[in-house]
Amino acid sequence: MTQLLDEIEHEHEATPEPLQKVCIVVSKGSLEGIYPALIMANGARMEGIDADLFFTFFGLDAIRKDRQGKIRVATVGNPGMHLPTIVGVIPGMSWLATKMMGGQMEKLDIPPIGEFIELIHDSGGGIYACQATVEMFELAEDDFVPQLDGILTVGEFYELSAGAQIIFT
Repeated sequence: MTQLLDEIEHEHEATPEPLQKVCIVVSKGSLEGIYPALIMANGARMEGIDADLFFTFFGLDAIRKDRQGKIRVATVGNPGMHLPTIVGVIPGMSWLATKMMGGQMEKLDIPPIGEFIELIHDSGGGIYACQATVEMFELAEDDFVPQLDGILTVGEFYELSAGAQIIFT
């Protein structure tokens, strides 16, 4: 029994392997849904870690030419806002919250979504769209930013993710 406990303790002392690759799934189309993924992917690239972003459902807005500049903070049903839901529906609340968050991000030198996508792509990060969602929303490759590396099926995403930590935001 003591030997078994010693072996278990020794296993926990082993140095973990450094992270080599992350694949981040982006499914939300709000600022607070998109930025964490962009920050994590950029941080990974800065640390020399391979990073791929897989945009699905409303997360596709981050890489759609017609929607990228219109992404806002979700003020309704967002418990992180610490506001009653009724306040979130007041006209202009989403715009105001987005403006305030944008000002804070600018102070911290956090780039706008388009620049962030370009930065991640130019540093070797992959930018991919979910084929099922693209088809469901009746979109085409031309609807996306030029940094798009491809439209993948879920199976192709899993192949791309081999050996990676998959992070869902």
